[in-house]
Amino acid sequence: MSDALSSDIIQQLQHILKDTRLILTDESERWAYGYDNSKKQALPDAVAFAQTHEQIKSIVDLCNQYRIPLTTRGRGTGTTGATVPTHGGLVLSLEKMNRITTMDTANRYMVVEPGVLNQQVQDEAAKSGFFWAPDPSSSAFCTIGGNLAYNSAGPRAVKYGTPRENTLGLRAITGDGKEIRTGVYTTKGVVGYDLTRLIIGSEGTLAIITEATLKLLPLPECKRTMQAIYKDIETATEAVSAIMAQAVTPCALEFIDNQAIEMIRNYSNIELPQNSGAMLMIEVDDSEFSIEQSMQAVSKAAKNAGLIRLVQASTKQEIDELWATRKALSPALRTVAPKKINEDIVVPVSNIPALVRGLNALSKEFDTTIINFGHAGNGNLHTNILFDPADEQQNKNAMQCLDRMFSLVLSLNGTLSGEHGVGLEKRDFIDREIDPATLQIMQNIKSQFDPNNILNPGKMLPEKVN
Repeated sequence: MSDALSSDIIQQLQHILKDTRLILTDESERWAYGYDNSKKQALPDAVAFAQTHEQIKSIVDLCNQYRIPLTTRGRGTGTTGATVPTHGGLVLSLEKMNRITTMDTANRYMVVEPGVLNQQVQDEAAKSGFFWAPDPSSSAFCTIGGNLAYNSAGPRAVKYGTPRENTLGLRAITGDGKEIRTGVYTTKGVVGYDLTRLIIGSEGTLAIITEATLKLLPLPECKRTMQAIYKDIETATEAVSAIMAQAVTPCALEFIDNQAIEMIRNYSNIELPQNSGAMLMIEVDDSEFSIEQSMQAVSKAAKNAGLIRLVQASTKQEIDELWATRKALSPALRTVAPKKINEDIVVPVSNIPALVRGLNALSKEFDTTIINFGHAGNGNLHTNILFDPADEQQNKNAMQCLDRMFSLVLSLNGTLSGEHGVGLEKRDFIDREIDPATLQIMQNIKSQFDPNNILNPGKMLPEKVN
């Protein structure tokens, strides 16, 4: 039996789900659904596995009746603690709602349930010559519901946008149990408020998505990859600005700083020039007719006085060899600091050099290693603070460094998260970015959708506006 939910409530949940195997009450089983990739954890009172929209509606009604906190969860790949059940209550797993219900190639959309994996969508769409633009690094494991809850994007966002730009509509259950449909089945539509974009990125605090209509794009005929190495961050960023200012937008434009390059060199067999100050991974997709011309345009923009080496690849083997440099970074980071802080801050592209210089200064001030890489085309850097949380002084330095880092980002007209979301990790910092009046409007919206505050309480928004 769970710690807080009565036997009567458990029985009602079992009646809704029509299968006792779809609700977990043993403590050992509940712990498996009490954490995400943030390493934070809390024990839910029970875990339920919904399989239909109607079941979710009944569960939301039950949770409202008894004021039970309700935390919706996909596969738990998020990094901000947004699916950690800090208030106990019920964790609602949507992993069994994993059907692709409609594939409409004539109108270029797909209708899916929230538990479908991102990779499943890509594989199914590819059979008909299409793809869904969002491609987070965890695509093989993360669910579409999670992608939408966080507005998770990935490298292709620089050209194709985020889930908000690539989702036509939703079916959902609000916090007070209302069944709603948002959006359209067409690529244009301006009737009413855009609740689709509002719910996407709301981290399960407003409504539970039960179905999503995804906008599909034709697969490009060709793809080419370049690796450009520069003497310093300034010339690398100058190249980013030049690339983004010309007519051909790359489908990926990734950045790696000198500290990351040094780590790759030390923890892999990959050879890189000793004077490397920064690296760009550039990917261009286009038709067979235009790919060479597009490559020439991007290559020309990437060249400046600081360029040390520019390598182009076209075959799959050559492309894989170039991307191996970037892929070597994550294992190296896990080896050096398995409990590092990973933030996904964003600044205007022209402010990337000032951001990296500021981060280097903080690294020296707090005697803490900081590694930067990420999506340079839209200024979204994944900043990793390496430390040992078991060491009291290192832990103190890392927390002070994180606080100052957020202040630095905001001083450069940036934002505290580009795609990882707020969850628990950044909740207590967002009032630095969002003014009190705007926060109050957001809390009013939360109250309108979820008047009893049962959906993912304590996440995203501060408890009170000062």
